Amino acid sequence: MLFVEIFRLIVAVGGALAGLAIGNQVDASTGGRALGAAIGVLVGYVVGGIAGRLMDRGVREAARSLRDVPAPELLAGTFLGGLGLLVAVVVCVPLFVVVGQPFDYVLAAAVAWVMGAIGLKLGMAKGRQLAEALGVTKRLAQVRPDLAPGGDVMDTSAVMDRSLLVLGRAGLFGPELLLPEPVADALATMAASPDPVSSRRARRAIETVDLLRDLGLKVTVVQGDVPGAETVEDKVEALADRVGARVITCSTEVAQRREEAGLPVLDLRKLASDLAPDHVPGERLGVDLVRTGRQPRQAVGFLPDGDMVVVNDADQLIGKSDVEVVVLSTRPTNQGLLVFARLA
Repeated sequence: MLFVEIFRLIVAVGGALAGLAIGNQVDASTGGRALGAAIGVLVGYVVGGIAGRLMDRGVREAARSLRDVPAPELLAGTFLGGLGLLVAVVVCVPLFVVVGQPFDYVLAAAVAWVMGAIGLKLGMAKGRQLAEALGVTKRLAQVRPDLAPGGDVMDTSAVMDRSLLVLGRAGLFGPELLLPEPVADALATMAASPDPVSSRRARRAIETVDLLRDLGLKVTVVQGDVPGAETVEDKVEALADRVGARVITCSTEVAQRREEAGLPVLDLRKLASDLAPDHVPGERLGVDLVRTGRQPRQAVGFLPDGDMVVVNDADQLIGKSDVEVVVLSTRPTNQGLLVFARLA
């Protein structure tokens, strides 16, 4: 409650000075100034308490979300907090020039207090990204030297792919799964994104990491950065080469680049495609049609293994079971095999 009381005191003193100035203009007598100051104190006390509690609640919620913040983030938070105080002072300079009243100092103190708190929280939340963007440092932590050789390094696309958990359950990974810190930062940023699709996929990826740990797999978040690497994918590859690990990815570009260089890589997308059931064009299937498709007159059904079937010109048969269709083509997706078909 210290934050609330300090903020309330600042607002109450400011209210008293403002009321004193107003009372002096309305009624220059001692009683008029005293009445104005008293009303200002009461209004400032009430408003300051309400505003202070609301701000304190926001600060507490932010603090809960920033537990176990690494030292670089704390350093960046301190720096930006001080910068916020300086910006507040500069912003409030026009008050002293234009208004020129005694309560200007109190108002400037309140603005500085709030902007300093905002800078502190922003720096703690985004310290590493801000440091990289400003080029302040290329290495905020050293890569652990005791990482087990033969492990697997996951990039962002791999963590967000559903087959990662399936392969983890099957025990098909190395002795240690490595999650580079730039990938973890990217997931955290996407999880807080206003885009519902990206946010949902990122949160599911974070849950996948927790589930892999629950299965007994050793998943290590590798702190540290790679000098000279620009993108997250470049940092993942550089880290893998440094510790002699295999890269797990769903990026065709990354997989092709590493295959051409003779470096170890596991392309989850290609693996899923190779393991997907082969429905060749012309094959007849029995499908239960359950809903309409995205295009006009399309109907959607599902095969027993969960693969989606999109049937053209079949919306009149939605709700029917075991509708005979002919396969036109197939396409692997993150959710499984997508089959395009027509009525037999």
